[in-house]
Amino acid sequence: MASRRFLEKGNAITLPSDAASLPESHPPAANSPVPAAVAPSIAARPPRTAIGGMAAFMQAESVANKRLEQLERDHAPFVGADPVRQLDPRTIRRSRWANRHQTAFAMREFAELKEDIRSAGGNVQAIKVRPVREEDLSEAEKGAEPPIQYEVVFGHRRHAACLELGLPVSAVIKSMSDRELFGEMDRENRKREDLSAYEQGVMYLNALESGLFESMRKLAEAVGVDHGLVSKAVGVAQLPDVVVQAFDSPVEIQYRWAKPLSEALQRDPDGLMERARRVRHSGATVTPGTIYAALIGEASDAAPVSSASEIVGRAGKVSVVKDKKGRLLLKFDRPVSAALQAEVEKALRSVLS
Repeated sequence: MASRRFLEKGNAITLPSDAASLPESHPPAANSPVPAAVAPSIAARPPRTAIGGMAAFMQAESVANKRLEQLERDHAPFVGADPVRQLDPRTIRRSRWANRHQTAFAMREFAELKEDIRSAGGNVQAIKVRPVREEDLSEAEKGAEPPIQYEVVFGHRRHAACLELGLPVSAVIKSMSDRELFGEMDRENRKREDLSAYEQGVMYLNALESGLFESMRKLAEAVGVDHGLVSKAVGVAQLPDVVVQAFDSPVEIQYRWAKPLSEALQRDPDGLMERARRVRHSGATVTPGTIYAALIGEASDAAPVSSASEIVGRAGKVSVVKDKKGRLLLKFDRPVSAALQAEVEKALRSVLS
């Protein structure tokens, strides 16, 4: 085969003189870093010199580097992210620091959350859990079937909803210490702004009594909240049971009532207890504000008359109470569905029109 000789920077390069003898070009592989628009031209016109070969290589390398940079930018938001897994909710136990009062699972908000999860086929927003060791389980938990493997960090209501519905729960699994769990749970609940003073206080009080934190000030520093907020919440949680039970639910007690109730307890504990018992056994349905006013000994225009009527039907029981100013208060004995609320509003509009 005839050939030509080229001198290039002192190096002899021998190339075939017959272009037909060149090897057949092939299209780039599907995973080639070289774009299809560039690859055919490179394959169709192979370099005839060392400089040309180097130029083609550098061009392909540049394209590959740009593609790699784009992939890194696309991947950046997911760096460090925890994978979400589908777990059997029966393998997950409540946290020892769980702060949701049992009445929170009988309220309308939980019923609505449960319906949303049922409609979606599962919880859209994942909960967080941590693995638990067998030696950390109670005797009752050790005999559970299926075995308990995880503990809720946050998302107790979502977990409870999936458990009741028999649906898998979407969860992020992460190992952590008790303090880390406590901090994450507290931050998540405060971010949602739907945890009551009593529930927050019980959580803080449990942490203090178990020795997780040495003092309220240390606890406040660890979770990043004001010491005064921790003190008020703990004050609500430390109220005597008879005072807490004067309310329909402990979650009705507000932060701003903590100090006056604590002062009333210190000033006249017997008097506060007696007022709480009277409110509890009165049988009247009143607002939380009215109960608070009665407990601290303040007269209230909203105090109810001694009698109250009741309406009983398929949807439950409704108490109808009239205060001293003649205003009516309607209170249902169970969570009200959106459909029932719409019917009540329709009836009231008809009466008032």
